[in-house]
Formats: sequence, C-alpha cells, structure tokens
Amino acid sequence: LLGQRFPIVGGPVFGILAGMIVTLLWHDKSAAQPGISFVSKKVLQYAVILLGFGLNLSEIAKVGAQSLPIIVSTIGTSLIVSFVLCKAMKVPSNISTLVGVVFGRCRLLETGEETLALLKRFAMKYYPNEQLADEEIAQAISVIFLFNVIAALTFPTLGGMLGMTDHGFGLFAGTAVNDTSSVTAAASAWDGIHGSNTLEIATIVKLTRT
Repeated sequence: LLGQRFPIVGGPVFGILAGMIVTLLWHDKSAAQPGISFVSKKVLQYAVILLGFGLNLSEIAKVGAQSLPIIVSTIGTSLIVSFVLCKAMKVPSNISTLVGVVFGRCRLLETGEETLALLKRFAMKYYPNEQLADEEIAQAISVIFLFNVIAALTFPTLGGMLGMTDHGFGLFAGTAVNDTSSVTAAASAWDGIHGSNTLEIATIVKLTRT
C-alpha cells in the first residue's frame, strides 16, 4: 500500500525500512530466529529463481554481455578505492581490507553464508580471537548494508536527475547495488515512477554478476 502511494520510494524499500525499525524495537528474536533464517535464505533464493523463470535466455545473453565489462571494472575499482581511502584516512588496514573484500565479493555473491564464511576465514588470519574477528566482520557487513539502503532510497531519484534511460538505469542499479533484494528495491522504485520494466534488466545484470 505504501509502495503504491509513494512510487518514488517503492514497496521493497518500505519493506527494508520496516525491517530496520522492527529489529531496533524487538531485541529478543530467539523464538523467531528459525523463521527469520528460513525467509532470509531459502525464500530469498527461491524468489530469485522465480524471477529467472520470467526472463528470456536471448535477453540474458545480450544484457549479460553488455554488463560484464562494467562488472569487472567495478569490482576492481572497489578494491582499489578501498586501498587508496585506507591510506588517505589512516583506517586500520584489517578493517579496510575486510570492507574492500565485502564490496568486491558481494558483487559476486549475496551477503550470505558463503561470503560470511570467507570473511570469517579472512578475519581469523588477523584476529585469532574469534570475538574480535566477529566484531570486524559485523563492521564490514554494516557498512555494506548502509550503502545498500542508501542506494535503494536514492538511486531512482539520482537516475532521473542524470537523465538515464530505462535500460541505462537497469545497468546502473544491477551493477552498483550489492545484494539482490536492494537491486530489486531500486529497480522496482524506478518502475513505479516511470511505468517501465527495468526490474528485468537489473535482475539480469545481477544474475550475470553472480
């Protein structure tokens, strides 16, 4: 209902914001954790599969080929920028490397079990203390989640200000936003404003990244 009333924001973004509010107010989630884990992993994965059923294979090949050079460039750029900013801002090298890996890695996979396992192994090299490793991982994941929310909220407006076409915004959102849920949120908001079908293009780009 909110997504229809405020198409410039979109339903998925309201869903993300509602989740943030609920988790702030609801401190003891132990009873609901099995359901939360099931929905955030299995249901999200099945939803992406169902999105794939609606896509045309020739369109996937066409858009995928267009987006691949952009994807490779942005992964490399994210690692280089994190290294340069680390030196310029005197950020501890461990956390800056973790953030760089999160941004680069999450362009290839979701921020799920596989990425967390990789980060865990990476952090444990620097922090034999498991609690310290978990704290560093939490900081890195928090940074990427913050940027995902900002992107989902601002990219549709930014794309309009830059005069992007529907196709151009699909490439933009599918490449620049990290996880699938935020990609679909940004693309759905754009479609709500422009009455387009950018969600399909953004999804193809994201699947190409994966």
